[in-house]
Amino acid sequence: MEKRSILHMFDPMPQNSPFDVNMALDAGFDILMPYSNVKLESVYGLVQDAIFSRSPSGVKRTAIFIGGRDLGLAVEMLNTCQQAMVPPFEVSVLADPSGAFTTAAALVAAVERQLREKHGKQLSECKALVFGGTGPVGIACGVIASLAGTDTRLVDHLSEDTALDAASQYNRLFGSNLGGAVAGTEAQKGELIADADIIFCTAKAGIQVLSANVLAEARNLKVAGDVNAVPPAGIAGVKAKHNGEPLEYAVKAENAVGVGALVVGNIKYQLQIELLKMLRRRERKDDKTVFLDFRAAFEKAREIV
Repeated sequence: MEKRSILHMFDPMPQNSPFDVNMALDAGFDILMPYSNVKLESVYGLVQDAIFSRSPSGVKRTAIFIGGRDLGLAVEMLNTCQQAMVPPFEVSVLADPSGAFTTAAALVAAVERQLREKHGKQLSECKALVFGGTGPVGIACGVIASLAGTDTRLVDHLSEDTALDAASQYNRLFGSNLGGAVAGTEAQKGELIADADIIFCTAKAGIQVLSANVLAEARNLKVAGDVNAVPPAGIAGVKAKHNGEPLEYAVKAENAVGVGALVVGNIKYQLQIELLKMLRRRERKDDKTVFLDFRAAFEKAREIV
């Protein structure tokens, strides 16, 4: 009898995400095994329990998903999983804490497309701001953009030190070159965006971060992307279905366009499904074990876009 496919879902949080569970089932796994409150020091043993309990043919139908909210911890868990493999007992692993890697990859890829098509520019030629930049999606977005060559700053709404600390931490972890800034007032926001080419808005749902008055201060803005699907929009004038429509309030920035949350969300959904399916590829197409994080997510997002 053919062995069933199993996805072991490691999460350091008290609960596993229902979103990730649904996505894994839609990607075709037969059985999901969620684990909550998983400590880094437990990962090695859990992996070896998973791999040594199945034959080589069963191992090919086994995979691991890493969730949580801490990006650095998720990548450490991914690395520990890789260290625990003993050929031929090896399984593929995907880290996507809080959905941050796939959401951020989708956002940056969608913005990159509009930047290229509407302005003939590359990410490496631009300055970017990430509002909501100290949350999981904001940090992942900043890291991806920075590694693509963008001059990127994480923006916190309360403290420059918080933004700088986050930038420093993830620069050390991932080799990015992030900066930090604070924007708690309309005046600070207007001053920041005056020279920005790209705005990524990854703040909490239902909060307008950039008003029409602030957008009026943008002079060089080319593309603004917003992941907030809950009214009001995080960026004034960017509707959820916008995919390169003009930014009506950026009156000084010629041909500035917006990318809305539903466009980003559609790419994110396709992306997470594709990455989950890649975990199962050993049983379908080849015998390659893969270890996937934000880098693989951005590469695949560019293909989807």
